[in-house]
Amino acid sequence: MGSMAIRTDSLTKRYGGVTALDGLDLEVERGEVVGYLGPNGAGKTTTIRLLLGLIQPTEGRAEIFGVDCHRQPVEVHRHLSYVSGESNLWPSLTGAETLYLLGRLHGEVDENYQQELIDRFDLDPSKKVRAYSRGNRQKIVLIGALMARPELLLLDEPTSGLDPLMERAFRLCIREARDRGQTIFLSSHIMSEVEALCDRVGIVRDGKLIEMGTLTQMRHLSALAVEATFDGVIPNLSNVPGVTVTEADGQVVRCQVQGSVEPLLRVLATAGVTRLVSREPSLEEMFLAHYGAGDPSGELDHVAH
Repeated sequence: MGSMAIRTDSLTKRYGGVTALDGLDLEVERGEVVGYLGPNGAGKTTTIRLLLGLIQPTEGRAEIFGVDCHRQPVEVHRHLSYVSGESNLWPSLTGAETLYLLGRLHGEVDENYQQELIDRFDLDPSKKVRAYSRGNRQKIVLIGALMARPELLLLDEPTSGLDPLMERAFRLCIREARDRGQTIFLSSHIMSEVEALCDRVGIVRDGKLIEMGTLTQMRHLSALAVEATFDGVIPNLSNVPGVTVTEADGQVVRCQVQGSVEPLLRVLATAGVTRLVSREPSLEEMFLAHYGAGDPSGELDHVAH
C-alpha cells in the first residue's frame, strides 16, 4: 500500500474542446483532512469521479493508497467510502434496509457506531426512502459512509440539504474520523465548512489547482484586518509599509496589513490609540482578495452556512 492516501500526476480530463480538469498534481497524506474548494463547475466533481474510476482520464493518472484508480477501481473501492451531494437510493426500501445493504457493500460495519450515528443525525430508519426529505436521504448516505470507518472518505458537497444542526453533527463525525487516523478529502463550495475541518486546502478554478496549502499558509493570500480608534487626530498611515487604508471615518481607521504589523504598531503607539481590533481574514475574504469578485454567479456562498 502506498504511503500517500491520494496522489495524482498531471491528471487531466477533456470533454471534446472543454477541459474539465487540467494537469492536476495533488498529494494527500494518510490521516489528513484536505478541503477542495472552488465554485461549482471548477472541476471538483470531475476530480472525484476520476479518483473513483468512474471516468477515464484523458491524460495523467490517479492513485489511492498506491493503487491505480483507473486500472484497479475495485481494489481502490475497498479502501474508501464516497458521498455525493446528490444521493441516489432505492425508493422502496426503508432507511434500515438501505443501511443494511450499504453495510454489506463495505463488508464490515460497527453496529454500535451505526446506532450512534442514527441517533446523532436524528434519523427514523423505519420510513421508506421515498418518504424521506432530501436532507434525510443525505443523512442515510452519510451514515452509510461513516459507519464503515473506511481508510478514506471522499466527500463531494456532503452536507447539501442538511440543516445547521445536522451540519454540526457531520463536523463532529469528521473530527472523530480524523482522530481515528482516517483520511478525508472534502470537496465543497462552503467556506465555513472547509475552514472548520481541514488541515490543508486546495483551491480549484477553471479546472486548475491554483493554490494549495495550510489555512495558515493561505492567510498570506490576504491581509490582516485592523481597526484603530484614536482619541485625537488620526495619523497619516499612507506611507506605512504594507498598510492599505480602506476607510478613515472621524476617529476610526480601518486598514489591511500585508506582512509584518510592526511598522503599523510603531506609528499607532505614539498616536493615542484608545481601541485596537485586528482579526485574521476568513477563507471567504481570502478568496475574494485573491481572485477579486470574479464569482459573478454567486456560486461561492457569501453567507457562512
